[in-house]
Amino acid sequence: MFSRLLIANRGEIACRIMRTCRRLGIHTIAVYSVADAGARHVREADEAVCIGPAPARQSYLDAARIVAAAIAHGADAIHPGYGFLSEKLELIDACSAAGITFVGPHREAIRRMGSKIESKRLAQAAGIACVPGFHGDEQDEQRLTAEAAHLGWPLLIKASAGGGGKGLKRVDSAAEFAGQLAAARTEALAAFGDERVLLERCITRPRHLEVQLLGDRHGALVHLFERECSIQRQYQKVIEEAPANHLSDTVRARLFEAALALGHAIDYDSVGTVEFVLDAEHADEPYFLEMNTRLQVEHPVTEMITGIDLIECQINSALGQPLAFAQSDIRRQGWAIEARINAEVPEHDYRASCGPIVGYAEPCAPGLRVDSGIDQHSEVTPHYDSLLAKVIASGAQREDALARLLAGVRALRIDGVQTNQALVAELLSHAAFNDVLSTRFLTEVFVGGWQPAAALAAERVAAAAAAWFLQAVPKPPSDRPLDTLIGFRLTTAAGRPAAYPVQVGASPEQRDVSVTWRAPDRIECVVDEVVCEFIVDPARCWLQHGPRRYHVSAEVDGITLWCDGDWRQWRVQPVVAARAAVDEARGTDADTVHAHLPGVVTQLLV
Repeated sequence: MFSRLLIANRGEIACRIMRTCRRLGIHTIAVYSVADAGARHVREADEAVCIGPAPARQSYLDAARIVAAAIAHGADAIHPGYGFLSEKLELIDACSAAGITFVGPHREAIRRMGSKIESKRLAQAAGIACVPGFHGDEQDEQRLTAEAAHLGWPLLIKASAGGGGKGLKRVDSAAEFAGQLAAARTEALAAFGDERVLLERCITRPRHLEVQLLGDRHGALVHLFERECSIQRQYQKVIEEAPANHLSDTVRARLFEAALALGHAIDYDSVGTVEFVLDAEHADEPYFLEMNTRLQVEHPVTEMITGIDLIECQINSALGQPLAFAQSDIRRQGWAIEARINAEVPEHDYRASCGPIVGYAEPCAPGLRVDSGIDQHSEVTPHYDSLLAKVIASGAQREDALARLLAGVRALRIDGVQTNQALVAELLSHAAFNDVLSTRFLTEVFVGGWQPAAALAAERVAAAAAAWFLQAVPKPPSDRPLDTLIGFRLTTAAGRPAAYPVQVGASPEQRDVSVTWRAPDRIECVVDEVVCEFIVDPARCWLQHGPRRYHVSAEVDGITLWCDGDWRQWRVQPVVAARAAVDEARGTDADTVHAHLPGVVTQLLV
C-alpha cells in the first residue's frame, strides 16, 4: 500500500479521495492555488502545499509544479482525480521520470483514447458502431467544409481532445459552418492545446449512456453496469443514475459487449468509462462516443448500486494487485440517482455565482450521500468549475431513490451564492423525469429556459425580507443597551409603527420591500404594492401567510443576510447599504464598462 499520496486536484473530488485514503491508512497531501488557500480540501488533508497562483494553467495544470511538490513532500503516488491533468500525458511522464506511481491507466491507453479521432478508429476496428461522421487527419477548411456538406445538416463539430462541451458546436446550415468551425478551433486550442476537430451527424434526440469499466494489470477486465447521463445543460451533466431507466436487456447487453471490447483492445487496466449515444429513431443501436480513461464525476451512483469503492480499486490497480472479484461476483443492488449542485443562476443562462459561503449544512438520512468540496469557511471563485456538491440517493426501487434525492436536494443548505437547487428540485418532481430521457430534456420541458415559479414570488420575497427580523443579528458585547437593538422608533409606542426598507436579491433582480412590525408575532411586508402579513414563530423559524407556511433559515454576513426558503437563496440588505454598494461598484467614470461575469477578452471587433 502507498504510504503518502498526493492528490493533484481540488474541491469535492479531492475530499472524496481523502475519505478512502483515510480508511486505507494512506497519508494525504493536498495541493492548492493561492485562490484555494482556505479551501476545504486543504484543511482536510494531512498536509498541503501551494503550487502557484489562481489561474489553473499556473497551478493545477502545471505538471512540473505538481511533481516537484510530490518529490518535496515524499509522496510515492499521485492521484489526478478528474479534469485538470487526469488524462494528460505530461503528468504520467513526469511521474515516471520521478519514480512516482501515477494512479491511473497505462500511458498508451490515455494516449489512444485522448484523441476522439483515434478512439473512433479503434472502436470501428473492434467492430463497435460509431456515429456517422468524418474522423480524418486532414484538417484544412476546404476538406472539412466538403465533408460537412456530404454529412448534411444539422451536424456537430467536436474538439478531438475535448470534453465538457468545450470546442463543441452545432451547425444547422452551410452558411454557419465557417464561423462555427473557427469558434470550435479557438475554444479547443485554448482549452486543450489542440485545435483538431472531427465532424459528426447531429442526433436530434440523443440519449447519453455510459458503462463503467474496471481492470487490473494482469489482463482482467469487468464492467460495473451502465449509467444514464442524458439530463444535461450546455453539454454538461446535471442528473446521473444507475441503472438506466426504460432500457431493454438487448441494448444493455450490447453496451456491455462494446465497452468490454474496447477495453480489451487497449488492454485497459484501471477505472474508466465508455460513453455511448442512443438515437431515439434507432433505439436498438448504441453508438460509441468516447472513452474517459479516468474517474467520472458520477462514479458515486455506481458505487452505491455495487458496494464497490472505485477509488480503492484505482489504488489497488496502480499497486499491481489483481482484481478481487470476477464479473459473476458483481451484483446490482437497487437504484441510485445523483444531482450536481452548482454555483450558478439557471434562470439567467446558468450564469456563474461567486462569493463566500456564509452558511452550509448537509442533510443526513438513510440512503443519502453528499460529496462536497465546500463548507462554511469556503469561497467560490471564478477560477474553477462551478460544481459545489453532489447529492446522491439510493433505494430498492427508482421511486425510492428519487424521493430520497428530492428530500436531500431540498434540505441541503448553501448560503452566500446562488445555486441550481430549485431547478434540480423541479426537474426531479416533473412527470417527464419518469419517461425515456434525452439530452434535450431541459429545453423541451422548460421551453425558453427554466424560470422559478412566479405565482407566489411576492410572498417568497416578502418572506425572505421578514426573515431579516426573525434572526437576531449578532452584535458585539456592549454596556450600552441601545447597541443591542436591531432598531427602534420612538413613535412605535404611540401606535405609529415605522416601516423598515430592505432590498431582497441582487442586481438585476433586486426588489425593494417595506417591512413593518404590527405585533410581537406579526409582520407586514409590502412588495410591488402587494401587502403580505405573516404570523411569525422565531423559536421554530417559520412564517405563515394564510394557509401557507414557510421555513426560513438565515446566515448573517456583515450587514447582509442570506435566507433559505423554497430551496432558493435570497440576499437581504438595508436599502441604504444596498444602494451604496451599487454606487461604489459603478464608480464615477462614465466610460467604464462593468462585466456581470469575469472572463477573458479574446476579440475586439470595434
